[in-house]
Amino acid sequence: MQLVVLPFYRRKHLRRLDKIKPKLRSIIYLVTICSLDRKPILTREDIFKTVTETLEEVAERKRWLVGRYVMMPDHIHFFCSPVTEDWGLSEFVRDFKSLSSTRLRKQGFEGKLWQREFFDHLLRSEESYASKWEYVRLNPVRKGLCESPEEWRFSGEVYPVEAK
Repeated sequence: MQLVVLPFYRRKHLRRLDKIKPKLRSIIYLVTICSLDRKPILTREDIFKTVTETLEEVAERKRWLVGRYVMMPDHIHFFCSPVTEDWGLSEFVRDFKSLSSTRLRKQGFEGKLWQREFFDHLLRSEESYASKWEYVRLNPVRKGLCESPEEWRFSGEVYPVEAK
C-alpha cells in the first residue's frame, strides 16, 4: 500500500481552519491576575521584565495573541485572543503563572507569586475594546502612581489584538 500525502491546500480538515480562525480572532478577553496577597512587587524592574517576557513566550507557545497590557504593583491586566482552539484560557493562564513563578524562583524570588484564581472578562460585540483599554490604561493614574498613562512605563503591547 502506497501512502499518498496531499498538499496542505487540498486537505479538507485544514480548509476548515479558514472558517474557524476569523471567529476565534474576534474573541477577546480582558484578564486580570493578582499577586499573592496583593503584594506590590510586580513593578520591580526584574520581576516586570521576567513576567512580560514569559507572558509573550507562553502566548506564542500556546497560540494566543496577547495585546495591550498594564502591570500595576499588585496585578496585571492584559487583553488576549486565541489563535486556535488547541488551548483554553485556563490552560494558557495556568502555564503563564507556573513558568513565570519558576523563572523568578531561579532568580532568587522566594514564595509564591500569584493568587490561585484569575479574573477574565469576555468582551462582547457591543463592548468597545477601545473603551476597555482606556479604562485599563488609566488605572495607574487613578491610583496616583503617575500623572498621565503615557508616563507609566509598566505597560505595552505584544501584538495588536483588535475587535472585529
